[in-house]
Amino acid sequence: MTPAVGLGGGPLGNYVHAVSDAQAAAVMEAAWEGGIRYFDTAPFYGLGLSERRMGRALRLRPRSEFVLSTKVGRLVRPGPGDNGGFAVPDDRHVEWDFSREGVLRSVAESLDRLGLDHVDILFIHDPDHHWPQALNEAYPALADLRSQGVVRAIGVGMNQSPMLVDFVRHTDLDLLLAANQITLLRRTAFDELLPLCLDRGIPVIAAGLLHRGLLAGSQPPPDAPAEAHALAAVCARHGVPLPAAALQFPLRHPAVRTVLVGAHHPAHIAANLRALDHPVPAGLWDDIASHSTTPRW
Repeated sequence: MTPAVGLGGGPLGNYVHAVSDAQAAAVMEAAWEGGIRYFDTAPFYGLGLSERRMGRALRLRPRSEFVLSTKVGRLVRPGPGDNGGFAVPDDRHVEWDFSREGVLRSVAESLDRLGLDHVDILFIHDPDHHWPQALNEAYPALADLRSQGVVRAIGVGMNQSPMLVDFVRHTDLDLLLAANQITLLRRTAFDELLPLCLDRGIPVIAAGLLHRGLLAGSQPPPDAPAEAHALAAVCARHGVPLPAAALQFPLRHPAVRTVLVGAHHPAHIAANLRALDHPVPAGLWDDIASHSTTPRW
């Protein structure tokens, strides 16, 4: 269902720093012109801002030509409170809610913000501290929406592997979104999650690959971890830009179907697509593997 590369909606929700509506529209245009047809967002991203911006752009496109995912687990509510660190006005906040009613309300509100009649994929979003309710209420609600044909696929998106493993073992998911777990710097999904998904035929979407820009340039910042500088040195020896290795690394595992990358500027789209197309010699992967306990595949 998901192509090999998708656009993550966090930056369009003013993650890290604000972007204008015009710049967000330009990012969406650049993504489409670059051939990207999978778009991922969430109510949490900019407290609804990312969904509104993505929806505004995607309403201009044929609905059958793109795949869209959003998430449940946080409801956007008026008034000051937790804004998740997004650069947005302090006039709304998010509240955790993995109840069946909360899931259905979240979907309805997402569709209203998107201005679309359906999404293709729904993810349970970051249920780290809400396992019982996510398993017993949110998951059955998503499964019902799938059986009714309201959505085509359901999954879970998280920044940790152990609970994703639990979801795979206890539910019937179509796919997973694993952030910050299948990267050059953090490989926690390799021991159990990816083999389990491969065995059960569950495709994985890998996100958080550039570590908030840490691996986005040829050289990491001076205060970056030593491992980042070591990886940059390995890439330099092989004449490969560090972002090319970072973005292509997850796709080498047969369980990973898609890499998700965000962009604050249209130029970031072009740079990411170039990185994904850059030739990477086998020797680079051998050198990276020799500095890690991660098994080769």
